[in-house]
Amino acid sequence: MSSTSAASSGRRDTAPGPSAPAPPGARTALLRAADGVPIEAAYDPGPGPDAPAIVVAHGFTGALERPAIRRAAAVFAQRAGVVTFSFRGHGGSGGRSTVGDREVLDLAAAVAWARSLGHGRVATVGFSMGGSVVLRHGALYRAGARGDEQERGGREGRKGAYGRAAAGPGTAGPGPAVDGPAALSSGTDGSVALGADALGAGAVRTGTVPYADAVVSVSSPARWYYRGTAPMRRLHWIVERRTGRAVSRLALKTRIHHRRWNPEPLSPTAAVPLIAPAPLLIVHGTRDTYFPLDHPESLAAAAEPGTAELWLEEDFAHAENAASEELLTRIATWAVRAVSGRSS
Repeated sequence: MSSTSAASSGRRDTAPGPSAPAPPGARTALLRAADGVPIEAAYDPGPGPDAPAIVVAHGFTGALERPAIRRAAAVFAQRAGVVTFSFRGHGGSGGRSTVGDREVLDLAAAVAWARSLGHGRVATVGFSMGGSVVLRHGALYRAGARGDEQERGGREGRKGAYGRAAAGPGTAGPGPAVDGPAALSSGTDGSVALGADALGAGAVRTGTVPYADAVVSVSSPARWYYRGTAPMRRLHWIVERRTGRAVSRLALKTRIHHRRWNPEPLSPTAAVPLIAPAPLLIVHGTRDTYFPLDHPESLAAAAEPGTAELWLEEDFAHAENAASEELLTRIATWAVRAVSGRSS
């Protein structure tokens, strides 16, 4: 594991205007997560299908149309194809947010879609809540994963069937949407059927696991339930109180599920060592007001030696809103080089 410190301005750059013409080959889709929740997604082919793809996972209260995500997508598209999407409960996606639990299914659908579009190499880049989701996705969805591998978090011994991916482009597949954190599984034994009945026609080959060849986690927490900073105490009030959820729905345009996690999902720190041998980049700002530096340091310490890098960015605050174009460019460059060193 190597450590790098580099400065980034932390300023908010101007997003591309809404009237900017879509690049040739760009498209939108309504994907279907494995538990039936419809997920809005957009695609910019960048240099073309021969290039790698970057799948962008936004932070809590974000969405694919938000200026910070559009700006990140524009920077990434200079080097790779880019898939952006809105997590459940955000933007035009269905369901309600589980604040990092079932969102791993949304990311899996987006990765599967990127591969169905012809990209043989895919990197995931997640910010804040999305940063924790890409870590857990990287641990659970691995090339060659078997259907009887466990999600080793807490005491639940939850098992995952990783045989198929859910990415029905253009349509919402059949079946009811079930989106609560109270049970990621549909069976009493905790088994998770990841899209076995939700494959869209031509989406991905049966038996394909929607895994990432490289993972980039930006401004992620290292552990759940952290309340050590004022912004995180406010976030817990929003998530846990009925009034807070109403404020979130009306003011932040984010719909939050009222049920608590049960079972508790794999923590970011527990997920990190399971990502290897895929390369991992952990990016965190020295001015982050949500999660202090012990969070990225804990994540880096948990990684398999030689598979992860830690960038502590001076003057960088938190997540996509504060990421400068210079930092986004370096992240894209790292992601493209990382996936290019791995077999497709």
